[in-house]
Amino acid sequence: MIIIKSEREIKLIREACRLTALALDYVESLIKPGITTGELDRLTEEFIRKNNGLPAFKGYHGYPASICASVNDVVIHGIPGDLMLKEGDIIGVDLGVIYRGYYGDSARTFPVGEVSENAKRLMEITKRALMEGIKKAVPGNRVGDISNAVQTVAESAGYSVVREFVGHGVGKKLHEEPAIPNFGRPGIGPELKPNMTIAIEPMINEGDWHVKVLEDGWTVVTVDGSLSAHFEHTILITEEGNEILTL
Repeated sequence: MIIIKSEREIKLIREACRLTALALDYVESLIKPGITTGELDRLTEEFIRKNNGLPAFKGYHGYPASICASVNDVVIHGIPGDLMLKEGDIIGVDLGVIYRGYYGDSARTFPVGEVSENAKRLMEITKRALMEGIKKAVPGNRVGDISNAVQTVAESAGYSVVREFVGHGVGKKLHEEPAIPNFGRPGIGPELKPNMTIAIEPMINEGDWHVKVLEDGWTVVTVDGSLSAHFEHTILITEEGNEILTL
């Protein structure tokens, strides 16, 4: 069931999303060659808690950390640990914040120091795919309009779209209906209505779209070892269009 949010709920989701965006800004300030993904996780959890939020991912279905730290060919759900970032890496950081029982969810992919032109282009196109998807997230459109916009941007640039993992509704739960694939036909799927809150999150691979889950049960990598980038915003559908809550 797709939940249309009340004004009170939107106020709480907006604050959860504001804290999520601040936490990602904080992560960005920490990223440099030599820091470990475990340190990023520890410091980000401290930041979230200091700002009256709770880390949404920690313990979610048993996930052991507060952020997902996905480096290079890791698509999503990279578990933070001893891995030390090095010059030229890219790292996708996905995190969520709970504020008074409501969720915010966002992801960005960051360069570590100077990165290759190929990596820069992949990140830029993935971000553009997200923003084109958001443009289609207006009342009266359907989920397929978002999906098709993301796919069109990615594939016209020569990249592929991950199929197994999708965007989703956000609210009292981290993952609510509707599911929002990053591929598909326009004009299909649930209709978008004012006061829906949804997370749109393209995961774009430089090579083939196939992915696999590693033995830890979480880490998702590209099958061919190619780079992957991930950007995500939680947005509110409004009467006039939409509002990005995790800027």
